[in-house]
Amino acid sequence: MGSRELERRVEAARRFNRFYTRQIGLLRRGAYDSPFSLTEVRVLYELAHREQPTATELGRDLGLDAGYLSRMLRGFEKRGLVTRTRSAADGRRSHLALTPPGRKVFAPLDARSHDEVAALLSALTPAAQTHVIAAMETIERLLGRDGPRPPAAHLLRSPQPGDLGWVVHRHGAVYASEYGYDAQFEALVAEIVARFVQRFDPERERCWIAERDGAAVGSVFLVARSGTVAQLRLLLVEPQARGSGLGSRLVDECVRFARQAGYRKLVLWTQSELSAARRLYQAAGFRIVGKERNHSFGKALVSETWALDLTALQAAQEP
Repeated sequence: MGSRELERRVEAARRFNRFYTRQIGLLRRGAYDSPFSLTEVRVLYELAHREQPTATELGRDLGLDAGYLSRMLRGFEKRGLVTRTRSAADGRRSHLALTPPGRKVFAPLDARSHDEVAALLSALTPAAQTHVIAAMETIERLLGRDGPRPPAAHLLRSPQPGDLGWVVHRHGAVYASEYGYDAQFEALVAEIVARFVQRFDPERERCWIAERDGAAVGSVFLVARSGTVAQLRLLLVEPQARGSGLGSRLVDECVRFARQAGYRKLVLWTQSELSAARRLYQAAGFRIVGKERNHSFGKALVSETWALDLTALQAAQEP
C-alpha cells in the first residue's frame, strides 16, 4: 500500500472517531446528564456487572492508567459508592464492589445509556440498523485486543430490494477486472436477472444471496429449464470471501433444492477459463457434456455445458 493511500485511510479513521465521539456524547462534561464522566460511568458499569474485580483487572481490561483509576476509585469510596475487601488469597490485593448506594446511583445512568442508544437506532430503518450493528461488530472483531477473530458465518438468504442490482453490478465489475469481459457480459447478466424476476416460480426456482457482516458477498440462482431440468446460474463469490467454502455451499444448496423440487437433471453453462468455478462443479458431481468455441464478451472463449444426473445421485446416496 502506498503512503498516500495509507494517509487517506488514517484520515478516514480519524474522521470517524470525531464523528462517533460526538454521537455518544464523549465530549460532554457529564455523561447522561450526571456529574460523572463517561469513563467514570464505564468503571461503574464494570463494577455492576463483575464479581468483585481487582483494580489491576479493571485497569488492564479498560486500558486505564493505574494512577488515574486509583484516584477515581478513591473518589467513589469517599462518596460511599464503592467498597474494598481484602483478598483472602493475597493480602496485597483488594476486591471492589458497588455498595447499595452505588447501585442506586448507577441504575439511572444505565437506563439513560440504554435510552440514548435506542433513540440513536430508532431513527434508522430496520435494514439500516442491521447494517450499523454489523459494521460495529466488524470493527470490534478486526480491532479486538486479542486480534482478529474468525470471520462471521455466511448467511444464505432470499434477495432483498437492491440485491438483484448488486448481482448485475458485481458480475460486471468482477469479471471485467479478473477476466477482461466487456459490457456484453454485464448485459447478459442483467437479462438473466430480469427474466428470473418476470417468470419467477417460487415452487421450483430460487435465488440465494450470501451475506457476511451485513454485506452481500455471493450469489447463485436456480431456474427451471423444463419440467425435469433445472439450471444453475450466476454463481459469484466475492474475492474477500473466497477460500471459505462459500462457493461449495452455494452449489450444494442448488443441488439440494433441485432434488427437493423433483428435477431429474441440473445443468450449467460456464467458460473453460473459470478454473475455480469448474473445480466446484466437478467436486459436486457435475460432468462436461458439451464444448463450443466462440467469441463472446470481447474475447475468444471455450464455452462448456455441465450436467448433474440427480436421479443417479439420489440412488447412490440411498442405503
